[in-house]
Amino acid sequence: MKQSKNQSTIEDDRTGESVATLTRAIADNMFYVQGKFPATATENDDYLAVAYTVRDRLLRRWIDTTEAYIKNDARLVCYLSAEFLLGPHLHNNLINLGLVEPMRKAVDSYGKKLDDIIEQEGEPGLGNGGLGRLAACYIDSLASLQIPAIGYGIRYEYGIFGQQIKDGWQVETTDKWLNLGNPWELHRPERTYEVKYGGHTESQQDEQGNFSVRWIPNHAVMGVAYDTPILGYKVNNTNILRLWSAQASESFDFQDFNAGDYMGAVRDKMDSENITKVLYPNDEHEQGKRLRLQQQYFFVSCSLQDMIFIQLELANDTLDNFHKRFAGQLNDTHPSIAIAELMRLLVDEHDMSWDQAWDITRHTFAYTNHTLLPEALETWSLPLFKSVLPRHLEIIYEINRHFLKQVKERYPDDNERLARMSLIDETGEKSVRMANLACVGSHAVNGVAELHTELLTATVLNDFYDFSPEKFSNKTNGVTPRRWIVLSNPRLTALITEKIGKSWITDLSQLKQLEAFADDAKFIARWHQVKLQNKQEQAAFAFNQTGVELNPESLFDVQVKRLHEYKRQLLNVLHIITLYNRIKSDPSIDIVPRTFVFGGKAAPSYFMAKLIIKLINSVADRVNNDADVAGRLKVVFIPNFNVKLGHRVYPMADLSEQISTAGLEASGTGNMKFSMNGALTIGTLDGANIEIREEVGKENFFLFGLTAQEVADLKEQGYNPRDYYDNNAVLKLVLDQIREGYFSKGDANLFMPLVDELLNHDQYLLLADYQSYIDAQDKVSETWRNQDLWTRMSILNVARMGKFSSDRAMQEYCEDIWKVKPISVASAK
Repeated sequence: MKQSKNQSTIEDDRTGESVATLTRAIADNMFYVQGKFPATATENDDYLAVAYTVRDRLLRRWIDTTEAYIKNDARLVCYLSAEFLLGPHLHNNLINLGLVEPMRKAVDSYGKKLDDIIEQEGEPGLGNGGLGRLAACYIDSLASLQIPAIGYGIRYEYGIFGQQIKDGWQVETTDKWLNLGNPWELHRPERTYEVKYGGHTESQQDEQGNFSVRWIPNHAVMGVAYDTPILGYKVNNTNILRLWSAQASESFDFQDFNAGDYMGAVRDKMDSENITKVLYPNDEHEQGKRLRLQQQYFFVSCSLQDMIFIQLELANDTLDNFHKRFAGQLNDTHPSIAIAELMRLLVDEHDMSWDQAWDITRHTFAYTNHTLLPEALETWSLPLFKSVLPRHLEIIYEINRHFLKQVKERYPDDNERLARMSLIDETGEKSVRMANLACVGSHAVNGVAELHTELLTATVLNDFYDFSPEKFSNKTNGVTPRRWIVLSNPRLTALITEKIGKSWITDLSQLKQLEAFADDAKFIARWHQVKLQNKQEQAAFAFNQTGVELNPESLFDVQVKRLHEYKRQLLNVLHIITLYNRIKSDPSIDIVPRTFVFGGKAAPSYFMAKLIIKLINSVADRVNNDADVAGRLKVVFIPNFNVKLGHRVYPMADLSEQISTAGLEASGTGNMKFSMNGALTIGTLDGANIEIREEVGKENFFLFGLTAQEVADLKEQGYNPRDYYDNNAVLKLVLDQIREGYFSKGDANLFMPLVDELLNHDQYLLLADYQSYIDAQDKVSETWRNQDLWTRMSILNVARMGKFSSDRAMQEYCEDIWKVKPISVASAK
């Protein structure tokens, strides 16, 4: 703060929060940072000026936070994740700063609208789905809980892909999310580390008998840090998301250039930068697999070297205490190579004994498993792994030797168990098992929902659970209420806050107070009005996106998530066709009007998932344009589903489709977001559905389908999907229509692969669950007819969702796994 001659207070343009100061700061950033003035400014320039103004207010808090953590000798959570699906920053940061309304007035003074500027912001292409969105929620909660933390990941130049729908098919486009710049990040060229690949190793023994290994790579790249401040809600704590970008050690070879090899002069630059070029390269081919392994090792090596730098240079401590300063969390198997890399750094680079290095490594890392699907438990073929990381393969063999010795001592005659627990899969083509490495090299292993953890310890990780049961625990996922209620649903936020105050935003259990209003007629009416207004607003948006006119008075039945057969979007389609056939058989039937909303991306190489998208759009084309339907059913696929679209979709949903085959969804977080925003759930007993149903009450949840145990039993007995087809005339008609081309303009071949899969394999038991699903959907319709009852159930769903805050999840990790304490950061100077 400055004092004028008359002693009145003048705020600093970089930190002040009054409307007048924010107004000056926007103009200052437009002119001095961007080199623009109002007459030449674009919409993106307006956004950048506001974003830089907000970032200025983060930087003071960030510096104060760093100083406080150093002063208090803080233990740091290091969250290692291949994805951070952050979503747009501007609105979220304004909420956390408490500056939404002051900034709105400041922007108004320029004749602009804050909502338009917020909408201008693009989506950071740093994640794909639930894994990355969970990581984003967790780093938000860590800052809000005042926990010292760093998120470590990759600064992908291009995101997963943009999705367009053309003639009903998914078409992938390049996600150029950095094209217009990223005002939230700070380039840190002083934090640059070398990452080595390939080559060979040489071992030697000195005169004292000390054995050492030298890795001689054939290629190296440089990892350069880009930092994004992550501000907590209404606190000063501002943590770091540090993402690594790959650069060549030498960007230009003058010898090649002078010799006339102009492409060769920049070849190393292109090869190096490819490592962080795109999120999840297609790994169907060997080159794609190699690039994914290179990516994973790249960000892990940079992160661990950075942690060692912090330990030695900033904390002025020895590596003996490394595990006391850092709690490293492996978000799934993608960063699990960190275990071998930390061993390499400690033993090879810092001359530590193997036993001490292993003790430090095991006490540093903890591992979160996110899947029961065998194909998602990463393995790398031995030849590929050796060609990329020869020294790490040696280290993994040594870890394996020590570990299997312990297993053999415990189970001396169980060679099959030994083979299953080995870090090296010896069956078929030899491969490295990354989940096994993560289990062996971590002091804690957790699942992400009660059922998931139960199945994890009973199936895919059962041997490791038997060997070290004390390592295992459940940590049910959660999502942040700041983004997924406060930001995305301001109408509902205002109504809740009016009734119970603001403290629920940081203590979601306080939503329980809403139960007192569940039978209040006036409150029910207002709740219903909030939902209707959300639907009206988003129906207009959907029309602009798709050209399909939606009826806001209809039941909005929503399924938005990654397209995968086990998530069973196809089962949803079978229900739509079933309703359509009811209308066709009796056009005057009294049927509840429904709007079916789909969204989600299929992996570019996933043929069946892309075919399901085509079927959804083909069914939509038929249903939406049939005069007999008369608008009672509408089907819409909103393209390019992402966090920004999630802000729109979750608040408008009446019914949330969580219909995966029981035992296959680890947790889900979309189910939580829907329920927090007042949608009722139709679902199986899968993932976090089970706990959501327990919390909201079984009477407020539409349950159907086989349990995980019944699924396993049916498969063991010998599941024959044709039995269900032959014995259910309604189902038979639906499948015959798809097969015979009724929804593909007479093309009987187009959807044949889907029908053949269902009739001959049906790996995810759609036909077994079909009738139960239809019955549950009929109950949904019956309940919808009583709008007061439906709204009461909606209120109770929100009131009982306190458990599913990411704040609660992070508190459990802090107490049970990381052993870290909050550090409060004083007000900015």
